[in-house]
Amino acid sequence: MKGYRTAIVGATGLVGREFIKVLEQRDFPMESIDLLASDRSAGKKLFVNHQEVEVKETVPESFQRIDIALFSAGAEVSRHFSPIAAQSGAVVIDNSSAFRMSPRVPLVVPEVNPEDIKWHKGIIANPNCSTIQMVVALYPLHKVNPIKRIVVDTYQSVSGTGAAAVEELTTQTRQVLDGQDTTSHVYPHQIAFNVLPEIDVFLDNAYTKEEWKMVEETRKIMHADDIAISATCVRVPVFVGHSEAIHVEFSHPMSPDEARQILIQAPGVKVLDDPAISLYPQAWLSAETDEVFVGRIRQDASRRYGLVMWVVADNLRKGAALNTVQIAEEMVKRGWLSQGG
Repeated sequence: MKGYRTAIVGATGLVGREFIKVLEQRDFPMESIDLLASDRSAGKKLFVNHQEVEVKETVPESFQRIDIALFSAGAEVSRHFSPIAAQSGAVVIDNSSAFRMSPRVPLVVPEVNPEDIKWHKGIIANPNCSTIQMVVALYPLHKVNPIKRIVVDTYQSVSGTGAAAVEELTTQTRQVLDGQDTTSHVYPHQIAFNVLPEIDVFLDNAYTKEEWKMVEETRKIMHADDIAISATCVRVPVFVGHSEAIHVEFSHPMSPDEARQILIQAPGVKVLDDPAISLYPQAWLSAETDEVFVGRIRQDASRRYGLVMWVVADNLRKGAALNTVQIAEEMVKRGWLSQGG
């Protein structure tokens, strides 16, 4: 098989570097790879498949003769360069929030709605990291027993904000342990030894933008506009791995054992659920893994047709880079990605 001429926009960021790692590990067929970033990062060199590749500044001409462009450089960069890349003939898979709710752009999780890929107009959106792991866990159950209501509380790691946030947690942790005062630049308050119920900006309805993303994106991905959804998103002092407590109400009764058996066979899911030996998903153990981990599956004591579960995934992999590459792989498998276009 001939490879695809691939570009990564935002190659020097946490997700950009994860793109490289995932492409290598999954042996994605690449004829060439262009690493693109801002002018500040131009000239840096990164290794791809044991070859040193120089990072170039992202400019409109960057996408000539590119088949597929993976974007993770923020919404502003995506809004500017994604249409240019698409007009140049590349298929863009964008990890930012820029196009997720556009009716002309498919929002895809391959385990849930791969068929949506085929109606793209040059741009495909990768969902929010917290939304991805939730729908991977819930969609197999929804297919068997339609979901009526979801209440989700997230515990999101600092790597979801970027490298500066990882450094801020590291620095603040040292400061606290050394008895020093902390300073906050990335977050509005200290994140070390603290939790912040504020991710992204607050909206007029008192939800944060992150919380509202989970509402709208879940409905779009699952093609279920009638599901009632409420989210509370919290930043926690964890480096990698998002955790979620999910309360879900079904149309009909579903036992924890029935849900467990469905999820054991579900693509992309790994069940870790044995309270007798304290077996359940943990953020620490999710790092560098591809699966969405589900555990603590139990009856919701407040809802007749409800279940509660604990869901964890590596936000940099399944929540970002891996899901993006899986979309590209799905296009290759189905013959939806042309070469040399």
